[in-house]
Amino acid sequence: MAISRYLESRKNIAGSACGLAGLVLTFTGVAGPYWPVVVAGLYGAGALIAPPERPSLPGFPGSSAQLDALRGDFEKLGGYLEEVDLPPAAAGRLTELTDLLTALLDPGWVTEVLAQDPEGVHTLSRAVRQDLPEAVDSFVRTRWWTRMTPGSEPPERHLERQLALLQEEAEELAAALRETEARRQESHTRYLEDRGRVN
Repeated sequence: MAISRYLESRKNIAGSACGLAGLVLTFTGVAGPYWPVVVAGLYGAGALIAPPERPSLPGFPGSSAQLDALRGDFEKLGGYLEEVDLPPAAAGRLTELTDLLTALLDPGWVTEVLAQDPEGVHTLSRAVRQDLPEAVDSFVRTRWWTRMTPGSEPPERHLERQLALLQEEAEELAAALRETEARRQESHTRYLEDRGRVN
C-alpha cells in the first residue's frame, strides 16, 4: 500500500522525469561511464525538489446538508415545545417565531438562497439548537422557583422579551434573503437592458 502510494506520489513522478533526463544525457554521451550515478543523482534531485504531498481536505457537510440536519433538529424542538405549558402572550410569540423558522427551513427556493449564506445558516442553527430551547427551558426552571418565592419578577416577561429578540433576528435574516433575491432580479434586468443596447 505504501509502495503504490509512493509510486503515484509527486516525488516519484518528479524524480522519474529527472531520471529520464539523465538517461537522455547518457544516450547522447554526456554522462559517460558515470551514467548510473548521474541518473540516480538526477532522480534524487527531482524527488527532493518536488512539492510535498498535500493531504486531502476533510469532507465537511455543505450548507445544504447542514440545513437538512437542522430541519430534523427543528422537528425535535417542535415536539419539546408542544409539551411546555406557556402563558398565552408567550405562547403567541412562540407561535409567530416558529412559523417564521418553519418558513425559512421549508425545502425549496428559500433554503437554496439560504444555503449560499453560511452566516445565515449559522444564525438559524444557533436559534434552533441553542437560543430557543434555552429560553424556554430557563423559563420553565425559573417559573418553578418563582412559585416558591412569590412577589418576584414574573419569568414570562423575560421569555417574551427573549422570543421577541429571536423573532427580530429571524426577520432580519428573512429580509436579508429577500434583499439578495431583489439584487439578483435587478442584476438580471440590467443584464437584459445592456444586451438590448448592444443589439
